Amino acid sequence: MSQGARKILLIDLVHPIIPEELSRHGFSCDFFPDYGREDFLRVIDQYTGVIVRSKIRLDNEFLSRASKLKFIGRVGSGLENIDVACAQKKGILCLNSPEGNRDAVAEHAVGMLLAMMNNINRADKEVRSGRWIREGNRGNEIKGKTVGIIGYGNTGSAFARRLKGFEANVISFDTYKTNYSDGNTRETTLQEICDTADILSLHVPLTEETEFMVDATFIQKFRKPFWLINTSRGKVVRTADLAEALKSGKVRGAALDVLEYEDSSFETLSRDLPRDFRYLMEAENVILTPHIAGWTHESNVRLAEVLVEKVLNSEIAK
Repeated sequence: MSQGARKILLIDLVHPIIPEELSRHGFSCDFFPDYGREDFLRVIDQYTGVIVRSKIRLDNEFLSRASKLKFIGRVGSGLENIDVACAQKKGILCLNSPEGNRDAVAEHAVGMLLAMMNNINRADKEVRSGRWIREGNRGNEIKGKTVGIIGYGNTGSAFARRLKGFEANVISFDTYKTNYSDGNTRETTLQEICDTADILSLHVPLTEETEFMVDATFIQKFRKPFWLINTSRGKVVRTADLAEALKSGKVRGAALDVLEYEDSSFETLSRDLPRDFRYLMEAENVILTPHIAGWTHESNVRLAEVLVEKVLNSEIAK
C-alpha cells in the first residue's frame, strides 16, 4: 500500500496504543468524536482502513460508499455489526481481536458462577440490612458438577482452563470445531450436554444460527435443572423463556453479563423494558452485569495490541 493511501478512520474511541502504533508505522489516523452515521457515510470514501467497536453498523450502504477501503479492524470479538459477506465480496479484510479479552471474560464467568452458586449477592445484601441467615444461604460446590460449554473458541477454552482447578467435569460442544479435546474439556455432542450438564455456559457469536438459541424448547431438552451463564451476546437467550424457566425451577439460577435489550452499541439498555426483564431484576437467583466481562483495564490494552499486530502483519500494511 502506498504512503498516500494509508488513511485510517477511527469510528469509536479506542486505546491510544492503536493510533500511536499505526501512526508510527506510517498510517494516518483520524478520529471525529462528534460524528454520527451520516457524517461517517460522507467521508468514508477517503479511507483505506476503519477501526470500529460498536458505534455504528458497517452495512451494505456504508461499504458501498467505502470505495478505497481495504480493511476493517474490530476492537473485540464479535463481528455482528459488520456485513462480513458484503465486505468479503468487495475484497475488504475483516480483522478482530478476541484473544485480547478472552481471559477477562473467563475470569468474569467464574466469578459470576461462584457468586450465583453460593448466594453471595443475596447474602451480602442481607448482612448489610442486619440479617444473619446461614441455612438459607447454604451454597453448592463446583467440584463434581458437569459444566457444559457451548462454543469452544477463545473465551470458551479460557473458561475451561480456569475450571480445571475446581475438579469439575467439563464438556463442550462447538458446531464448527472437531478434535479439540485438550485436557481441559472433553469434546461431546449437544445432546450429551442436555443430558448431563449441571451448569451451562455460552460462548458463541451472535449469528442467524445462535439468535435466541436458548429458548423454551432448548431449555426443556435438559434432563436436570441447571445454572446458566451467558457472557456471549444477549440475544442468544430469549429472556421471556428464561424467566419462565427460572419461575418453574428448570433453570436454578442465571448469571447474565449480556442482555437481549442492549442497544447495538452495548452502551445502553432499551428504555421500554418488558415485564420479563423486570422479573430478572428482582429475582434473587439472577446476577446481572452491564456487558463488562471483557471490560478490564488489562483487556483494554491487550485488545488494542492484538488488533494492531494483526493489521501490521497483514498484506495491507506491506
